Amino acid sequence: MNPTDDQERPMDRDVTTLIKSVQQQIQEHSAPNRFLDLLEAGQVSREQLGWLAGELYRLVRSDRRSFALAAARFPSAPAGDLFLAMAAGEGEALRLLLGFAAGLGLDERKLAAYEPRPLAQAYPAYLTQTALFGTCSDIALALLANVPDSGAQYARAAEALASRYGFGEEALGHFRFFAETPQDLLDQAKATLEAGLSGGDDPVDAIRTARMVHVYEAEFWNTLAKDVGVNTHMG
Repeated sequence: MNPTDDQERPMDRDVTTLIKSVQQQIQEHSAPNRFLDLLEAGQVSREQLGWLAGELYRLVRSDRRSFALAAARFPSAPAGDLFLAMAAGEGEALRLLLGFAAGLGLDERKLAAYEPRPLAQAYPAYLTQTALFGTCSDIALALLANVPDSGAQYARAAEALASRYGFGEEALGHFRFFAETPQDLLDQAKATLEAGLSGGDDPVDAIRTARMVHVYEAEFWNTLAKDVGVNTHMG
């Protein structure tokens, strides 16, 4: 889509059509998740699983603050309710992540001391930028457009950790949590998108944000896969 071509701007599309269109675009540009491929093959060591825990610890803590910031910028319903719920969800995800870390022998002190890979943290950095300078429609559409792909990847991770590494449900809670997004949260996001676009938010900017979020989420996994691949090859 050429953002400069007014005929292609989705200004008059209804929200459901817009969401489905962006989901399709994202699906068409999705690449295999090599980290999950390696995980499903049992080729990720416990040390490397610790990298995943450390990166997620940084990511979730950042996202919780970003959604709280968005709630402060857009306090009125439905946006304020959505972003407060998302911030609370990240808090729950953080609590559940500690169960996964404990299964690896890592406590919160060790997670905090973990040195993150810069490119793995590009996604939460972009979300913070969006929470600071974007519109409520940007965040809402990014959630709605990316949730099928993102949820499927967390579901794959949970199943691989259970079947290939023997983790129990207590350790898998974080991944199960993100694998399923409650319908009421999706309904809030759709209402936020409708309100934002009706209030003048630019749909082209929202589409661009959704695409960027998809790319940055993929880079999170890609960055881990690069190092796992090197260590797997050398090992």
